[in-house]
Amino acid sequence: MYDQALKPSGLKITQFSILRVLLAYPGLTTGAMANMLAMDSTTLTRTLKIIHESGWIISAPGEDRRERHWKVTEAGEEKVKQAIPLWKSAQKEFAQIADGIDMDALTRTVFQLVKKAA
Repeated sequence: MYDQALKPSGLKITQFSILRVLLAYPGLTTGAMANMLAMDSTTLTRTLKIIHESGWIISAPGEDRRERHWKVTEAGEEKVKQAIPLWKSAQKEFAQIADGIDMDALTRTVFQLVKKAA
């Protein structure tokens, strides 16, 4: 649903989520971002490579040369601005579909599943 909604922006929901996190927390490392997004590092690294090659993020080395700190570029910020109305529309659609569902219970259950998987 979200990938389809974001299609006109050229972003997938995972890319949009990563860009939003980096806008809120510039300079995150790959590991910190993986924890924050509950993603495995292989999937995150693959997605970061695509976003980086698109020119939407840049990286800087950390103290440890294996560590990378990520930041959104101006092009990335523009991409997010373009995608936000599309995402909001998908959010409204999801809210209609989820009407009557206990979202707090669903969130707790998903959190527990992610915690067990980690």
